[in-house]
Order: sequence, then structure tokens, then C-alpha cells
Amino acid sequence: MKLSKLHRIAWLTAATALLTMLGTAPAGADGTWQKVGGDARSGVSGLAYEGRTGDGAGVHVLVVHDTKQSGQRRLSRITHREGSDSVSPITWSGPEPVDLEAIEAIPGVPEEYLALTSRGIVYRLKVTGSTATVIDYSPLPAIGEGVDFESFALVARNGKLAALWADRGAGADRPATLYAAPLTFASWGQPQFGAVTRRAYRAAYPTDGGARHITDISVTNSDRIIVSSAADSGDDGPFESAVSDAGRVTVSAVGRVRVTLAASPTVLGKFPQYKIEGVECLPGSADAILGTDDENLGGYVRRLPFCEA
Repeated sequence: MKLSKLHRIAWLTAATALLTMLGTAPAGADGTWQKVGGDARSGVSGLAYEGRTGDGAGVHVLVVHDTKQSGQRRLSRITHREGSDSVSPITWSGPEPVDLEAIEAIPGVPEEYLALTSRGIVYRLKVTGSTATVIDYSPLPAIGEGVDFESFALVARNGKLAALWADRGAGADRPATLYAAPLTFASWGQPQFGAVTRRAYRAAYPTDGGARHITDISVTNSDRIIVSSAADSGDDGPFESAVSDAGRVTVSAVGRVRVTLAASPTVLGKFPQYKIEGVECLPGSADAILGTDDENLGGYVRRLPFCEA
């Protein structure tokens, strides 16, 4: 049946509205958002790949919660499968952090992670079974007044290790500041950072006055920097967020870290009604795990092909 011009315009308008409502994503995207938390203390503030399930069909990820009071849960494990997620608590053993916002596995060191608070304190953890033990902790370098960190990533190249993190920024007047530095560890386990470089970054979406330009960072096998961005209008929303290709990072044979940000970041997906605060490229896969911290509405995860294998 041949449609009139007016009918074609109406059909296209309806299709566009539907895509906006569901959140745009590439073809082949897996399923829908799956709920993993029901309140403001169980959202996903950051996540790290832990390993695959025994049958290879799912993945285990560690997620941090931005709780602030003593005795509240700081860390959980999510087992994610298409159409099904299970959440189990992790007991925190050691000095308690305030407002964890990111976590990342230490490359080449099984069961060990670095977790970051909003004020820039890095905790080195050993996660065994259902317990996370603090090995050591230290501040990030170059912490400025009023910064608010929500992201952290580690890159291992040429036998060297580098860290990336960002002050999230706020709206048009305050872009995110993306930091990068070589990373080593003292013999007793403390993280030690080398010379710091920094770059300003503005999200292509969302762009309203409450936009947080970087809420998490992940790095692909080909050194692309994948970031999430979000806008938060209050504890009950509405929220909106996006995942973008922000640029590239390289680590030389002598450990020098170079970040090149795109003049116009490529938006890989837009997600109305969700506040993404965690993005993690899965090893050996084109997929990323996304996690949201939707405040009073809880948290959700979803798997999408934003990283090349």
C-alpha cells in the first residue's frame, strides 16, 4: 500500500517518538534495562568486570554504591545474564569510604581492584568470595577545590599501567576535566601516581544546565575512550544520559600517557529516563555493561555493543 505524503510524515514522527522514549541504541542491542536495585542506596555508581559465569553465558561484575553512613553497603556483585540478574552483597572489611563512585580491576592482579570516592580517595581492595578487604588507600594527585569525581579507568599497555579519572563537571559553564597519569604500586600496596595531564571535555549529550559531562570511563582494546554522561533533575528524576566515544589514550614503552580528545564526541547511544553512572567494556567482546543510579528509582543494568572486540 502506498502512503500519502502526510501519512508518511505522521509515520516517521511516531517512529521517532518511540525511539526517543525507549532510548536509542545500535541494532543488535541486547534486551532492555534490568532492575538490580530498588532505592537510593542500591543504585550502580560504578562497576568493574570480575569474570564470566561457569557456563560462559553471563558475567559477574562488582558494583559500588554511593552510600555515606557507617554500616551501609558499599559493594555488591551482580551476575548478569540476558533477561536475568542476581545481586549479592559484599562485606566491606577495613576503613569505610564515603560516597564511592567508581571501581576498576587492576590489570594482571587477580581479585584486586581500585575503588574511588567522589572526593578523590582511592581504595585498593582484595575481593575474595563475599568479602572485600582494604589493602591500602591514598588520595588522587592534583585534587582541586570543589572537584567531584565519578569515574576511573585503568589501562595496561607495553608493560606499563596508567590511570584515567575525571571531575564530572556541571552544565555549560563547567566542563569535565579528564586526568591521566602513570600508575605504580609501592611494595606495601599503596597506589602511586606519576605526572598528571588534564584535558577539558564537554558532552555532546545531554546539554542542559544540570549535565554531568563524564560519569564514568572505560577504554577499549584499541585505546578508544568510552564515557558516559548524565543529567539529574532531582532524586525522582527525570534523568537522561548518553554513552559517547570521547577520544583515545596511548601509553608508551616508557610509560608516558597521552590523551587525545575528539573535537566532536560521537554519541553511541542516548537514554532518556536513565542516569548512567557505570560503563565497562567487557574483555574479548564488543559489548559494554551499563549501570544506572536512578536515586529513589533504584538501579538498572544493560548490555550493549559499544566496544569493539
